[in-house]
Amino acid sequence: MAGHTKHIERRSAPGKFEPSFSRTGWVLLIFVVVMVGAIALTGWQDASKAVRELGALKLMALCGLAGAHYIIRALRWHLLVRAGGVSTSVSQNMLHFFGGFAMTATPGRVGELIRLRWLMRATGRGFGDLLPVAFADRAIELAAIVGLIALALSIASLGTTAAWWVLLAGTVLVAIACRPQILELMVVWAWRVLGGRAGRLFVKLRRLTRKLRPFMRWPVMLPTLLIGLVGWAFEGLAFWLLLDWLGASISPATATAIFLTAVLSGALSGLPGGLGGTEASAVALLLLQGVPLETAILATAIIRVATLWFAVMIGFIVFPFAEMVAKSDAKART
Repeated sequence: MAGHTKHIERRSAPGKFEPSFSRTGWVLLIFVVVMVGAIALTGWQDASKAVRELGALKLMALCGLAGAHYIIRALRWHLLVRAGGVSTSVSQNMLHFFGGFAMTATPGRVGELIRLRWLMRATGRGFGDLLPVAFADRAIELAAIVGLIALALSIASLGTTAAWWVLLAGTVLVAIACRPQILELMVVWAWRVLGGRAGRLFVKLRRLTRKLRPFMRWPVMLPTLLIGLVGWAFEGLAFWLLLDWLGASISPATATAIFLTAVLSGALSGLPGGLGGTEASAVALLLLQGVPLETAILATAIIRVATLWFAVMIGFIVFPFAEMVAKSDAKART
């Protein structure tokens, strides 16, 4: 396998990630138009009245629950960075994590890899050495979402098999992403299927799978997985409270199952921030529970603002500080 690497040309320098925002912008525009149109069709007056009745305190409570989720996820990022042998401080890792939220609304959230760029500047380590940290963070987050969906579905009854199919797809991905041995076998199999071509690329992928092993051991996996379960439970609770405030009477387990199934559906779509897929899934599942269309649309729009767009706003505020500190770290290192 390694013998083929000399024929592969380097395409780009590691760490020089330049996300394209054109697709993200169009998807965001379409999302806004569709949501505004849906609310308009179901009644602007009812929607505006419902938002006014919620009041600022309740909206702040929703953002507060989402914020609690982000804080403990930042702690998980710090634990994973340390598990990767990187000695950056808690404050540095927190800054990197929150600054990365500015890139959440990119296809597949790959823009969040900007965190690795800041780590590279702080430590001088290469992109390939740090990439397992981001991969492990995403894999453990997926495992937490899937685990919480399974728990919620075992308690709640959504009256649809669609949620179970989404759960099945997520479970398969977790089984692959959290088992480096399986990933390594898949890399080797793919290389053989391609007849031994692109050897250099597959050598790098194989090395990456081996570097994931320290993150998937129980002393690291268990606390970071528990953090993910608690964090996503906060957002499930926020969705249930919102629905209750809007007059939709469903159980906390059902609300959590709907919200997380919608989030996972959006993630599987690969669209920026899950835009479109998450909203459509949430509205459809709420309708199956007898929630009126106008309430389902309004609840979905509000919870997305209080979770996804609240995170993006935090990211835009923190991003310039993270960039400034990273430049300072790089200068101090030299």
